[in-house]
Amino acid sequence: MNYKTLFLSVFAGLFFLSSLHASLKEGDLVPTGILRSVEGEDVDVAEISKGKPVLLIFYRGGWCPYCNLHLADLQAIESSLRELDVSIYAISPDNLKELDKSVDKHELSYTLLSDSKMEVAEAFGIAFTVDEETVEKYKGYGIDLEEASGEKHHKLPHPAVFLVNQGRIAFAHVNADYKVRLPASEILEKAKSLSQD
Repeated sequence: MNYKTLFLSVFAGLFFLSSLHASLKEGDLVPTGILRSVEGEDVDVAEISKGKPVLLIFYRGGWCPYCNLHLADLQAIESSLRELDVSIYAISPDNLKELDKSVDKHELSYTLLSDSKMEVAEAFGIAFTVDEETVEKYKGYGIDLEEASGEKHHKLPHPAVFLVNQGRIAFAHVNADYKVRLPASEILEKAKSLSQD
């Protein structure tokens, strides 16, 4: 590894760390932000977070195999979360057509929401811009970020889990490594501990 490559790697690491440092933490209020449902309806993330506990999952998109595994993993605990009165909302930059594909593909019984403009992910402090080299590399894999979102911003969210109670973050987990996801079993345990408080 030459010095230039090493410098770029260190710089990228520091950038991701700084962006994660800015993400919402336990005790923070959920910000207002408009998402769209598969049916095309506007959904305010702050409004759905005001009442009973909700689980907000941010994922990169239906084109991401790690995200798809996580969505399926969450489906396995959906009924257990429902018994705890916790609703799941999974949020991505995908447009409504792509969301609908994910719902059908994984037979999901929880709600997927579109943050195609990435305004909500920005408000949560977990958005980043994909560099042009990676955008082009993705295209070589058949992944078109602009087509998936319908936008030209090339932004994605760091995969994140936010457990919210009465409008405030009760638990937060964000990881810049898109290959690492919080297991559904751990999420369920966090939800159980919340219901016991």
